[in-house]
Amino acid sequence: MSKQKILVTGAKGQLGTEMVKLLKDMEYEVYGYGRAELDITDFQQVKSVIDHIHPNVVIHAAAYTKVDAAESKPDQAFLVNAYGTRNIVVASEHIGAKLVYISTDYVFDGTANVPYNEFAVTNPISVYGRSKLAGEHFVRDFHSKFFIIRTSWVYGKHGNNFVKTMLKLAQEQKELFVVDDQIGCPTYAVDLASCIFQLIQTEKYGVYHISNSGHCSWYEFAKTIFEEANVNIVVNPCKTKDYPRPAQRPLYSVLDHMALRLNGFKELRHWREALKEFIKVYGVKS
Repeated sequence: MSKQKILVTGAKGQLGTEMVKLLKDMEYEVYGYGRAELDITDFQQVKSVIDHIHPNVVIHAAAYTKVDAAESKPDQAFLVNAYGTRNIVVASEHIGAKLVYISTDYVFDGTANVPYNEFAVTNPISVYGRSKLAGEHFVRDFHSKFFIIRTSWVYGKHGNNFVKTMLKLAQEQKELFVVDDQIGCPTYAVDLASCIFQLIQTEKYGVYHISNSGHCSWYEFAKTIFEEANVNIVVNPCKTKDYPRPAQRPLYSVLDHMALRLNGFKELRHWREALKEFIKVYGVKS
């Protein structure tokens, strides 16, 4: 039997890189495309590439993720996150491939006080969140075999993320201020990739919330990063209103993993355990 072919967009990003590595380790025929190799906003190019490769599964991790910049560049955010996704969706459906679309906790407004399950009402409060939700709608409208994965606070070895930013700032400053009134779920990219790999072995399609277990504030997350890395630095709590940014963030975006539980998949390990492994495996530059 020939190897399954899997195409990954956003293959140079923090999730895409881990996804490609995992799939290659599992001996799949993997086609990873970064922005330079595949312009997802070009429908003809997308259709040509997907028709030619004819993958069994398409994992669509490419996105416009500049949350603050999106507020002043809504056309760019929607071009990539909505219509770029539409292009991937239509081309994937045409050849009968399964589709994985990576979405975000930013589709919620953050006014809840209990974790959001997959059936909770969406109400994004930023351009980025609205553009990612528009992508979800295109997936639902035009594809028949899809997994929509909402995740949050992703970090890993590749790309820019909060953990790497904190460790870098600690080398430059003796004191940091981090918001303590935004609550969410950190997600280790390696764990996320592993869970997606399990999903695509099945036909249990639908929306899935995938993040590490537990929750914390950015302040608590920062303090734990420094504890695990044995970095001595003063971390002070502050409020979101003290540091206004162009895009509003949901104040509470803890994800409930109902779909994983009800479909017989194991929930991810606790975020502290995952962070401990990340710090240990990749080390900290002094």
